[in-house]
Amino acid sequence: MNRAALLTRAAPLTRADAGYLVALFGVVATLIWIGVFKFTPTEAQAIRPMVASHPLMSWLYGIWSVQGVSNLIGIAELLVALGLVLSLRYPPLGLYAGAAASLIFLVTLSFLFTLPGVWKWVDGVPVINFFLFKDVVFLGVSLTAMSRSRAA
Repeated sequence: MNRAALLTRAAPLTRADAGYLVALFGVVATLIWIGVFKFTPTEAQAIRPMVASHPLMSWLYGIWSVQGVSNLIGIAELLVALGLVLSLRYPPLGLYAGAAASLIFLVTLSFLFTLPGVWKWVDGVPVINFFLFKDVVFLGVSLTAMSRSRAA
């Protein structure tokens, strides 16, 4: 099959795909919402402690401003959201968009281990930042996007 045919062949959606589509919509909507918010000074300052304390990301502040780093992350989130949507029509994009989304969510989950004070004990029970922990579910959707791409 030639490359053009491969790019235009969409996997047929069935009733069984309803759960995946709902989950994908949730991930895409969240990436768009958070991605757009990254362009605001409020969000740029809010993510600063997470990025600055991360051993693989802190170097970004040596190159760009606080707002520049936030903008860069926002652009990545918006491009991944677009890729995930387009993967419904162009399944090969799902491999790349799913991999990029997986990377975003793995990095976000790694903040659970690099951000000071993220783990707290309340009445003897460890409590974590659930805003970060939601990315376990998003990671699952991203991996599914990759797997659907390979199946197509």
